[in-house]
Amino acid sequence: MADDRQHHRTRPPACSGRAQGKRGADAQGLGRSRGGLSTKIHAACEALGLPIRLIGSPGQRNDIALAHDLIDGFEAQTLLADKGYDADHLCDRIEKAGIDVVIPPKRNRKTQRHYDSELYKERNRVERFFAKLKQFRRVATRYDKLLANFMGFVKLAAIAIWLR
Repeated sequence: MADDRQHHRTRPPACSGRAQGKRGADAQGLGRSRGGLSTKIHAACEALGLPIRLIGSPGQRNDIALAHDLIDGFEAQTLLADKGYDADHLCDRIEKAGIDVVIPPKRNRKTQRHYDSELYKERNRVERFFAKLKQFRRVATRYDKLLANFMGFVKLAAIAIWLR
């Protein structure tokens, strides 16, 4: 009896017909951190604390890794951010665009930068946005497996917050 197989394996290769990048940890957006598996939501908000841009990433990913994507294309007078966004390349890029930088310096910085501590207190509006976002149970518990589905619902919840 003739063997019609083209190679010695009993079945086709596992990843031959599927597009790369649609599976795995990056597609699910789950990252291991101290508390277990988590997803991080990066948000750019306007002056009243309403979201303008939302980006999701695995939980162990550093904040600065997506900072340039988060601020691309924005025109603002001032940018407020926490210590996780304190990096020379980001601050230089923001200042070149003519935007005032209000980011407190990290404690281990060799040259401490001055920032407006009174204006930095307004950053609580972003934190209040995240508190409102967590009122949506599906966002707080993350029922969705894929990051694209989860971020779709996060954006839907952000629209509901805008409409309130």
